[in-house]
Amino acid sequence: MTVSENLHGQLHRIQTFLAVVDFASYTRAADYLGISKAMASLHIKTLEQVLATPLLTRTTRHIALTETGQDLYDEFKGIVANIDTAFDNVLHGRNRVSGKLRISSTAEYAQAFILPLLPLFTARYPEVRLSYHFNSSLNDLVAEKLDLVIRLGHLVDSGFKGRQLADYGIVLVASPGLQESLAVNRPEELANCPWIGNSNLGGPPGWTFSHPRRGEVQVRVTPGHESNSASAIRAMALGGMGLAVLPQWLVLGDLGEGRLVRVLPDYSLARQPVHVLFPNSPHLPRKSRVFIDFLAEHLGPA
Repeated sequence: MTVSENLHGQLHRIQTFLAVVDFASYTRAADYLGISKAMASLHIKTLEQVLATPLLTRTTRHIALTETGQDLYDEFKGIVANIDTAFDNVLHGRNRVSGKLRISSTAEYAQAFILPLLPLFTARYPEVRLSYHFNSSLNDLVAEKLDLVIRLGHLVDSGFKGRQLADYGIVLVASPGLQESLAVNRPEELANCPWIGNSNLGGPPGWTFSHPRRGEVQVRVTPGHESNSASAIRAMALGGMGLAVLPQWLVLGDLGEGRLVRVLPDYSLARQPVHVLFPNSPHLPRKSRVFIDFLAEHLGPA
């Protein structure tokens, strides 16, 4: 076996190892790499034989890294990313942007703002193949090998890098019948009202209501119902199940037709940011950079 063949084989084994760790599954890693599960298992076994130490411990429920396995993962994760970037930079030098770009967003925001832009992006960069996923979980950025995820609202510290693209208004709404029965006149009365919460929020929701003359009032609420989908929260609100804070762009039609009404319309809530998040690696692939710049161009302030 030549040195080149040996290096090529080792690189394949390392890539398999990284994929098994990221997916926490031999089967999903094999599907992603386009090899059989048996081949993926053989790659890991051979790597362990070469290093003369176990890298993974496998139970019926999950796969865990040994101490050596963690060291190997930390060392090679950046190296493999740099190899991918090197190929990308060669293409960049020839003024080309290509490859598959895997992106994700919440369904509602994508349908209103992202999906209409995709034909414009592919017309500008015809060699980029888009793979779009609707999801609200940041875990998919690693587990599903996504390149970019677009998320709404203030973010908890996730370890990912990010860039703010835009912001949007949010409003407190209720069905007309529920608003009439509650007869809320001050923000302080909201704590005792039925609420529909967003389970994507990191903890019990608290909202700051601002009035031009009365100043700010902070209210902590306890939702009785919840969902991780803005569309589901909107449907519950339409059914009179509780108060809900929703993006203004999502409920404009409902407010205009009277299906929903604003609660305490003299008070406002702070605008929410829209971020694009990406892995915290030394180099961002060119396909990701141009897509982020494209979104900022079209979603940012006019």
